Amino acid sequence: MKLIQTISELRTELEAFRKEGKTIGLVPTMGALHAGHASLVKRAVAENDVVVVSDFVNPTQFNDQNDLLKYPRTLEADCALLESCGATLAFAPSVEEIYPEPDTRQFSYPPLDTVMEGKFRPGHFNGVCQIVSKLFLMVEPDRAYFGEKDFQQLAIIREMVRKYPFNIQIVGCPIVREEDGLALSSRNARLTPEQRKEALQISRALFASVDFGRSRILRETKEYVEECIRRASGLELEYFEIVDGNTLQPVNAWDESNYIVGCMAAYCGDVRLIDNIKYKG
Repeated sequence: MKLIQTISELRTELEAFRKEGKTIGLVPTMGALHAGHASLVKRAVAENDVVVVSDFVNPTQFNDQNDLLKYPRTLEADCALLESCGATLAFAPSVEEIYPEPDTRQFSYPPLDTVMEGKFRPGHFNGVCQIVSKLFLMVEPDRAYFGEKDFQQLAIIREMVRKYPFNIQIVGCPIVREEDGLALSSRNARLTPEQRKEALQISRALFASVDFGRSRILRETKEYVEECIRRASGLELEYFEIVDGNTLQPVNAWDESNYIVGCMAAYCGDVRLIDNIKYKG
C-alpha cells in the first residue's frame, strides 16, 4: 500500500491504473479507523482492482469546533489497518491541499437534509457533500463505499450522485457492531469505560423495540425507545425518529411504507453517538 498526500500524486497513480483498464473503488473516511471501516475496505477490495481510502478529517462538516478539535487522528495505525485489508492507496491530504481556498458551493437536497442530523447539525451535510464531491472528482471511482450507520448521509450522497453528473455506483454496507451490540464509531474512543457501558443502552433499546413493535402501533414503539433512553443513566436523547427509509420523512403507521428505519442521536457525556435499526425492508 502507498500513502499519498497530494492531489497531483493521487491523479498520477490513478491515471496509470486506468490505462491498464483497472476498476477503482473509493472508501471515504475521516480516519480513526476501526473494524467497521475495515469491512468497507475489504468489500471494496473484493469488488475492485484498485482501492483508494481517503483519511481526512473534513473541517467543513463540523458545526461544533470543539468536536473537530477532539476528533481522534491516528494516521499511523490507520495505515497499518488499511495495508492489512489490502487497500492500494491511502490518501491523507492536509486541509490546505483540499481547501486551498474556501469552498463556497452549496448542496441542498430537501427534505432529505432538513430532518434529524440536518435539523440538529446545520451545515453538516453541506460539508459532507463538499468533501465527497471533491473526492469523487479527484478519484473518479467506479464504486464508492459508505456505512449504513450514517444512514441519512448515505441517502443524501445517493441523491447527490443522482443530481450531479457522477457515474459512480454507491454501495451501502451494513452496520458493524461490537459483540455486545454497540455500533462501531471512531467517537467510541472518547468514551470512558463507564460511558462505554452506558452507551450500550442505545443499541439495546433499538433491538428491544423491534420485538416490541411487532405487537404495538408505531407511536407506542417510538415512545418506548424514547422512554428507554430517558431512563438510561448517562444518556441524553437528542432525537429518535421512525422514518421511511427512502424519503427520511416520519411515518405514523407500520403500513405506510415497506421500508421503515428508526434513527437515533444521543449524547453520552459530551460524546455524540448515532445508531439506527431497520423495522421493515
